[in-house]
Amino acid sequence: MILIKGGRVFVEGKFQERDLLIEGQKIRAIEKDLEIEKDSIINERTRVIDARGKLVCPGFIDLHVHLREPGFTHKETIATGSRAAARGGFTTIAAMPNTEPVIDQPGLLEEQEERIARDAVVKVYSHGAITKGLKGEELVDFGAMASLVLGFSDDGRGVQDRELMKKALAEAKKLDKKILAHCEDESLNNQAYLHEGDLSRKLGIKGISSASEYQQLARDLDLVRETGAGYHLCHISTREALDLIREAKREGLPVSCEVTPHHLLLADQDIDLEDADYKMNPPLRSEEDRLALLEGVIDGTIDIIATDHAPHHQEEKARGFAEAPFGIVGLETCFPLLYTYLVLEGIISLERLVEMLADKPASLFGLDTGVLEPGREADLAIIDPEASFVIDVEDFHSKGRNTPFKGYRCRGKILRTFVAGREVYAGD
Repeated sequence: MILIKGGRVFVEGKFQERDLLIEGQKIRAIEKDLEIEKDSIINERTRVIDARGKLVCPGFIDLHVHLREPGFTHKETIATGSRAAARGGFTTIAAMPNTEPVIDQPGLLEEQEERIARDAVVKVYSHGAITKGLKGEELVDFGAMASLVLGFSDDGRGVQDRELMKKALAEAKKLDKKILAHCEDESLNNQAYLHEGDLSRKLGIKGISSASEYQQLARDLDLVRETGAGYHLCHISTREALDLIREAKREGLPVSCEVTPHHLLLADQDIDLEDADYKMNPPLRSEEDRLALLEGVIDGTIDIIATDHAPHHQEEKARGFAEAPFGIVGLETCFPLLYTYLVLEGIISLERLVEMLADKPASLFGLDTGVLEPGREADLAIIDPEASFVIDVEDFHSKGRNTPFKGYRCRGKILRTFVAGREVYAGD
């Protein structure tokens, strides 16, 4: 039995001073002034955690994570990635299938489930590939994989063939699964590594055009109109894509989207070309795009936050901006960054941030978590909103050190994380 005393508990959409009692794997009670009594269920054997002045949040959910196992364990493993998640207050994550081998058949999913059961300290779901080998040529067997996956994604590449994408959406619709789409028309990305904007023009190099994202999204939304399939846009990065999603929602189409912390906080004008930790895909876009994405968070067009946690070995990122791989880590920095630079700056409310990190991703994908209430599994994080610290990559539990946010001063430190009543993180 664990009694969390005096915290500001996020219940029914707002923070309220409450005590929270965990019994076994589940939340037993959330009430004011639960007391230890000799003959009560709460007695001297109950562990008490003083949470006065602290936030008690539902465990965060990240639907877009790269755990790199199998195949790339020099970058990350299920064990290290899940520990990084716990340190960031995440209790549920969903892993993308771009491993080696690609997670594109039931046998590989079953092997992955065994690894997860053995090594993960948080709840880990798997997304299955849309096409075999992520090659964009032949669909996987959706029916054989559906019961083992949360959704289907070829993340890292867009499905270039219109008819193949239409068939994928139709298959997903039949199975009541969502497609998580990486929108990138490869005929428009110029095989580049920066946004096509002021910086790329100043350098005299080709950039990744905004059209590579929004034109493929426009195609996909037409296919959603035809098929009625559930569709989730990964890592939205452009103003035009946001406008398309906004209009699709007005139409009542079954669409949703996510945004990363880095696309909310940084633009191409912030890039240090000597530091390949600023290289990701989609790239950091214009300041106009960044401000549009913030507006999308404020007005509810953007549904959730996802980190697109993409660890790489330091030697890989040291190859220079042009040659280094795309991607940055994000699980351990997500909440502190957004709390510090959006909530404390008055751009969004703390309640909106927690909704986008917990309740909304759970409801979008039918997960029985994301809220704190009696009877639910005790997936939660205790956070000190006043604790100030500097992001130091040497403290990371992830193998990846690749973040452009190193050295940033933040508030909002994760103190403890519980998954199904088990403490999986207890400070550094």
